[in-house]
Amino acid sequence: MKLTFATLLLALVVAPALAADKSDPKIGKTLHDKSCVGCHVSKFGGDGSKMYTRPDHKVQTLDQLAARVRACNNNVGAHWFPEEEAHVAAYLNATFYQIK
Repeated sequence: MKLTFATLLLALVVAPALAADKSDPKIGKTLHDKSCVGCHVSKFGGDGSKMYTRPDHKVQTLDQLAARVRACNNNVGAHWFPEEEAHVAAYLNATFYQIK
């Protein structure tokens, strides 16, 4: 039983890291454009990108970016899997944040 629990725990810790390594900004853009832009346009106007470029944006780290994407996913009911969230985070980081 302990071996099974340890294996499961390891998988839960390692899987997100592996997904992040394989994240694809192109897939993320498609998901973002489908599920995020409408809300951002309604809040900020234009193309909605001010959500990311405003001076008081709260995202400063990759962990904060991942958490923000996860929260938005839950708020809009996009029903993304963790690897899809990673794709969106990769797109946002490549396009707007450039966090190392």
